[in-house]
Amino acid sequence: MNKPLWSPSAERIKNANMTKFIEFVNKRYNKQFTNYFDLYDWSVANITDLWASVWDFLDIKASRKYDKVVDDLNKFPGAQWFVGAELNFAENLLRYRDKKTAFVFKCETKPSKSITYEELYRIVARLAGSLRAQHITKKDRVAAYMPNMTETAIAMLATTSIGATWASCGSELGMQAVIDRFSQIAPKVLFAVDGYLYKNKPFPMLPDVKAVVEAVPSIEKVVIVPYVNEHPDVSGIRNAVLYQDFLSKDEEIVFEQVPANHPVYIMFSSGTTGKPKCMVQSVGGILLNQLKELVLQSDLKREDTITYMTAPSWMMWNWLIAALGVGSKIVLFDGNPGYPDLGTMWKLVDEEKITFFGTSATYINLLKSQGFKPKDLFKLDSLKAIGQTGSPLSVEGFEFVYESIKTDVHFNSLAGGTDINGCFAIGSPTLPVYAGQLQAPGLAMKIKAYDEKGNPIYDKQGELVCEAPAPSMPLYFWNDPDYTKYRDAYFTVYPNIWRHGDYVTFYSDTRGVTFFGRSDAILKPSGVRIGTAEIYNIVEKFDEVADSVAIGQNWEGDQRVLLFVKLAPGAALTDDLKKTMKNALRDKASPRHVPALILDVPDIPYTFNAKKVESAITNIINGRPVTNRDALINPESLDYFEKILPEVQK
Repeated sequence: MNKPLWSPSAERIKNANMTKFIEFVNKRYNKQFTNYFDLYDWSVANITDLWASVWDFLDIKASRKYDKVVDDLNKFPGAQWFVGAELNFAENLLRYRDKKTAFVFKCETKPSKSITYEELYRIVARLAGSLRAQHITKKDRVAAYMPNMTETAIAMLATTSIGATWASCGSELGMQAVIDRFSQIAPKVLFAVDGYLYKNKPFPMLPDVKAVVEAVPSIEKVVIVPYVNEHPDVSGIRNAVLYQDFLSKDEEIVFEQVPANHPVYIMFSSGTTGKPKCMVQSVGGILLNQLKELVLQSDLKREDTITYMTAPSWMMWNWLIAALGVGSKIVLFDGNPGYPDLGTMWKLVDEEKITFFGTSATYINLLKSQGFKPKDLFKLDSLKAIGQTGSPLSVEGFEFVYESIKTDVHFNSLAGGTDINGCFAIGSPTLPVYAGQLQAPGLAMKIKAYDEKGNPIYDKQGELVCEAPAPSMPLYFWNDPDYTKYRDAYFTVYPNIWRHGDYVTFYSDTRGVTFFGRSDAILKPSGVRIGTAEIYNIVEKFDEVADSVAIGQNWEGDQRVLLFVKLAPGAALTDDLKKTMKNALRDKASPRHVPALILDVPDIPYTFNAKKVESAITNIINGRPVTNRDALINPESLDYFEKILPEVQK
């Protein structure tokens, strides 16, 4: 077994929420569990008891408790959770109404703005009253085209307080991408901003908002939050009103009680292979799962301050906002985390005394490639945990965190997806951290790695599967009453088993999990399965390489590997560098990992939640269309791959 990068102190284990939960379960069920994996093994064998315990331990507020935790664990998909319960999502997130800070909003170099829990309740009450006056009910959808700002969270809370369903797109999405999403779900109200700032430069949004409204006829009211301009002119947008003019007078919230299986969120797939799928998720499922992950797996407490580098397009925004249910302080950041320099986020950690800092592999790799060491420039005394998701992080990335950010920190690498608005694998504050490994499967997540025959495997790469339902899995896909799209997405490979689409290894010694990227991006030269992350982890160690992407090209009845590299400033892709990279791949991986061609490209395509898009490049190189460029944060990056297509087809 490798030596851990970090192990929690005895004091940290003693004070962890996870330890208290283990004691809670031991007392309730007369057990003698002493560690996380004792609890985990019990949780997947006793899924109903685990979720019943989570409900009580977290003190979920409900006007009526459930009759059954789940109707039938064999209904997959289709299991109904917390049957008979009546509750309200926003009521659980607004349980605190005191003078403690709820939100701090920070936009790049501009001064921070804060709001207390007491003030948050009052403003949500006013906005909920406005939505009720607009005749919004629990049968309706409300949408947002907004940045990661306080008003976005307020709009979500107001929407869910009256039982309506929320869907959001970040302001970074292109107009067509937003239309593709909202036109499917027919929202009645749209919240938007007049513009946003990036590197201190204003980007107007009203023309895009107008286009969305014209393309989505269901929208009856458009509420514009002034952001770039204090008094924007919204007269050109149908049924538009400024936020301050829409707010009703001060009033109390009437929290609409709805069944636990009532829709709370509609989440969207990335849409890189067609129109985004619309995944409908439940009040009870999202509430229980996200609070489980925040309180137990991330050890979040009332005295903590949490931030995540995210946007309302990404499920980590929903995850972050759920921290209101813990009563923590939430720091919302909008803008470029590298502006005016790479110290921006770490300065914020010190200023706001952030204890949980959430980021992506992309950001950590950026710091690493630039040789930026936060621990040398900032105190970081408050920092207890770093969360990381979005795409797999290499062993060297894990090591960089402890060498260059902080030695005594819980590095909580987590992975799941928009599909479940949460995590299949995640951390525990009571476990050690091993380089390149997520610490454990999440409680009650019955996940394994399968080989191609559907057999569980350990210490080898395989498909990530989940053998049992979980509460935050979609109720259904929008306009998919017979589960056809749902089954096609997850259940066609292994009957009655959720195939998530990630390539992973489960370790028999540490019981950790390593993710290698999407299994639909797995390379198969001569039929040998290769995870793209295996190539990236070697190639991106070269100082000359800023980023890379590997794809499989159909070639003479087989598949060959093509490697595209984005070079660091001032670097050149010489024949010597190509040879050195190929030798490294051959020596450190295998001859199958050696690409047939290595080409330099100006940029690598990414989705808005920081995931490389191998599939779009694969489609181009193999002569297939890319159907939805608006799903990418940098769609222009694909132009170069189309330009070089004749060269790689020779």
